[in-house]
Amino acid sequence: MDSNSNSTMDDGESVSARKVYHSELARQRERSGLSLGELNSRTKYDPSYLFRLENGERLGSIDAARVLDRYYDTGNLIVGLWKLAKREGAKSRYEGFMEVEAEAGSMQQFVAGVIPGLLQTERYAQVQLGSSWGATEEQCAEWVRERMARQERILGTANLLTYRVLIDESALRRRLPDDDAWTEQLERLIHAAQLPHVTVHLVDFASGPHPMLGGSLTLLWLPSGRNIAYLEGSVSGQLIEESEEVETLRLAYDQLRDFALSPERTLAVLRSVLEDHTSCSSQPQS
Repeated sequence: MDSNSNSTMDDGESVSARKVYHSELARQRERSGLSLGELNSRTKYDPSYLFRLENGERLGSIDAARVLDRYYDTGNLIVGLWKLAKREGAKSRYEGFMEVEAEAGSMQQFVAGVIPGLLQTERYAQVQLGSSWGATEEQCAEWVRERMARQERILGTANLLTYRVLIDESALRRRLPDDDAWTEQLERLIHAAQLPHVTVHLVDFASGPHPMLGGSLTLLWLPSGRNIAYLEGSVSGQLIEESEEVETLRLAYDQLRDFALSPERTLAVLRSVLEDHTSCSSQPQS
């Protein structure tokens, strides 16, 4: 880093690795003489996303840092600053995943035991996240807000995510106690399953045991063409970037998808579950 970047370090206690990282991104683009639109055409990252990286709204993923290092010919400078900023600001096991998810253009997912977060209603999310160990009411409320905001990639009108999800049948059998809230959740699933950019498969009990029982797997495709995986258990999560490991997980996902119900059969099952639920809910209690 040359002397032009020292202005980010003049302010004593206000210095942070994240500030230096964002400042360096802006400095390198200024040095290159490129507009955000021109940088987009070379890196395939959206101009609005690149702007948020430079102004500090987002940290971004290490993949974006690698792409910019290659383009600016800065060795590992940007990646190194990203790692320092990441270490400095890590808040939870989901942070790295959400940064990558925000960049991804396509995502494939298997979720065990619960309705996938991107397809949850607010009331379902409140119940599920509220059951987290040691979660305060304030933490739960913040997590719900974050989850609802992430759903713009599915239910919004711009920057939509191409999304394929395998839902374990156990998630449909573990209903919410509140009848109206469960009806709302089933209706949300049926609506999502009919969106052109969303594909939903049900992994029914007839599929039998499989390697992903007890955990969830997400595969993400980034603008650079790289594929990253995220493995999640009940109390841990891990981003996996090594290509061989990601490929092994991708093949496991494809094999499970082969055993899952087709989107058409899945939609029929969802409608049947909703019909059975509303029929039972409308019956007078003895």
